[in-house]
Amino acid sequence: MGAQRLALARWLAVTALAATATAAVTAGCGSAADGIPSALIRQARPIGHGARFHPPASGPVLGDCRRRLGPRFGVHVEVFAANRVVLIAAGIGARPPLRFSAGRISGADCYGALVTLEPTGVVLVRPGARLTVSNLFRAWGQPLSQRRLLSFRTRGAARVAAFVDGRRWDGVPGGVPLTRHSEIVIELGPHVPPHSSYDFPPGS
Repeated sequence: MGAQRLALARWLAVTALAATATAAVTAGCGSAADGIPSALIRQARPIGHGARFHPPASGPVLGDCRRRLGPRFGVHVEVFAANRVVLIAAGIGARPPLRFSAGRISGADCYGALVTLEPTGVVLVRPGARLTVSNLFRAWGQPLSQRRLLSFRTRGAARVAAFVDGRRWDGVPGGVPLTRHSEIVIELGPHVPPHSSYDFPPGS
């Protein structure tokens, strides 16, 4: 659990930096000279408090569960509800017992077709697996539909929205494919301007 808290602390630190930048601009102290793009500030949201914003990984392992992680490509998924960040849990698609190193899962009994090793939204997909956001939520053990996102539900005519590489997805949110280096945003509530890309680490 200590390693999981360390991973979360690292993610919180990044979010806190964005929140600080937002506060500075609101106070009239921020400018282009601060080196923080205005688009990034508009996209910044704090992580939500409470269990609704930190849902654990509780779903099944999808596909063959293999002892080694093996080759993977990265997809970045962000989830927003009630104008707050929802943390995508570490350990999705990995069968316990889990081992941690420097706040990241370094070992598991076995790994499925999609895996999250830290709560940053990076989903590691096995090449050749044709998966969608619905598969991710199933492996996460959390509901997703046009009217429901996790424990959050829409009101009136509102619908759960999805964006891919900064552009609105016209189909159902769960139908978004998990393709290499996609930047996917799923949101419910006040509109959050979506990121159009993500800086993936080398080798992903």
